[in-house]
This record gives sequence, structure tokens and C-alpha cells, in this order.
Amino acid sequence: MSTIHAYAAKAPKRQLQPFEFEPGELGQDQVEIKVTHCGICHSDLSMLDNEWGMSQFPFVPGHEAVGTVLALGENVKSLKVGQRVGVGWMAYSCLSCRECLSGHQNLCATNQGTIVGRHGGFADRLRAQWTWVRPLPDALDLAKAGPLLCGGVTVFAPFLSYKISPTSRVGIIGIG
Repeated sequence: MSTIHAYAAKAPKRQLQPFEFEPGELGQDQVEIKVTHCGICHSDLSMLDNEWGMSQFPFVPGHEAVGTVLALGENVKSLKVGQRVGVGWMAYSCLSCRECLSGHQNLCATNQGTIVGRHGGFADRLRAQWTWVRPLPDALDLAKAGPLLCGGVTVFAPFLSYKISPTSRVGIIGIG
């Protein structure tokens, strides 16, 4: 167990300031990531200002975090130390409810957002459940990868849901 160094706001609509916290023992299903880059999204700003009434302070934003795996809990599958990974909006789900078992983990009643009730990626390290930690290809520039884990997924998910083919022509409105 070692101190995590981060940037946090102590109250809504306040500036981020250096902040340190002890993460506790690494959970059996958790991955600890050395954060190299972290994007910022409007959701981070909404949480920072407590616009949705669910922010907890001190608040460490950052749900578009990328980096490398530092440590693995004993139940972690398919990831390895040193691997390039990223974490988006979600950081935890139960993995046993109907929603989780049907591939709709984002609808799990006990899911946890990366920055909802936990500290996000504006830190030197971040922890998340292994199922929400996504491997990133070596060819992908980590400095540009973070937004793919939030806005990129938001735009891409409907393509899968509605079975849009790779040769289809589409227009996307409202990005930016």
C-alpha cells in the first residue's frame, strides 16, 4: 500500500489542488494502473460542479485514463503487468446479475462509475475492476487514446446495437 498523488477539488466549483490518499489493499478483482494520460470530458466538469448532486469531495476527476498495469488482484484474468490499458466511465459491476450476464453490465444496479464515489484518473495511479480495464494496442498513441474510452464508445456503441455494417454511410451529429 502506498500513497496515490492526485489533483482534487475540495468542494463544488473549486480549483483542482494537489491531493494524496491511501488506496488500501488491492482488491482481488482490481487492477492498479500507472496513469500516463487522462482526458477531460464534460462529465468530469459536471461532476466537479456537482451538477448531478452525486459528487463526493474531495473529488478527483478523470474517467478517460490510460497507462500501464502496475499490479493485479489475485482473481484478475486476461491482463498482465506492464500491459497498456485504459479505463472509461465505468469501473465496477457485480458480474452476476441479469444485466451483467446478458452483456449489459452498464445497466447493473450496483455498477460504479470511475469518478462516482471513487477517485478518478487525475492521479499517478488508478484502480478499477479488471473487467472494465481495456487493453490498448501498441500502435495507439496513449496521449490521444483517453477520449476513445468515453466519447468514442458513446458514438460507437449504437453501431453495434443497431448492427451498422462497416460499409454503411452514417452521419453523427452533436459531437464536440
